Amino acid sequence: MPQVYFHCSNTKKVFVDYCGAVVDDLAEARDHATRVVESFTCERSLDDWRDWVLHVSDDQGDELFVVPFTFVLDKPH
Repeated sequence: MPQVYFHCSNTKKVFVDYCGAVVDDLAEARDHATRVVESFTCERSLDDWRDWVLHVSDDQGDELFVVPFTFVLDKPH
């Protein structure tokens, strides 16, 4: 699983990841996905992120998994 892409969307907007990241396995992709969500919410802290979802796809465009932002935001720090 060399190249993985992390696209973020809600019902009104989509942020497409054109660069992606090289990962070794699904666990590393999950960890990277968590960091992507955290970076979005920290940079734009006034936005309401409850309806946002991160879509993780491989280099063929097949969706591997999704991460609702609320899964990351509800975790204690």
